[in-house]
Amino acid sequence: MIKTKENSEHYFWGEQCDSWIFHNSENLAVKQEMMPPKTLEKLHFHELAQQVFYILKGEATFYIEGEKFIVKSGEGIAIEPKKKHYIANETIENLEFLVISNPSTDEDRILV
Repeated sequence: MIKTKENSEHYFWGEQCDSWIFHNSENLAVKQEMMPPKTLEKLHFHELAQQVFYILKGEATFYIEGEKFIVKSGEGIAIEPKKKHYIANETIENLEFLVISNPSTDEDRILV
């Protein structure tokens, strides 16, 4: 089945951030997410999952192991397992991105 935001499972996380699940199996998760201006997630890490974030619209600020990275539309960043990290939208525009996780982060998110 062709997946779109309109026909995918949706949930809210954090500070009214959106997530649409395009695929979620034991070995792979693909989601499109949207973060409103001036929102962020909590510092965490994944024991097993590696993740790739690809920015569709806006500018993301990633904090990975205490280091700050700015990732703009059309750019991506990979985060290896066990790396403490979080994403923030420090701008006044919505941030839209894909997040691809291998394996899925279900039951693999440890808050710091």
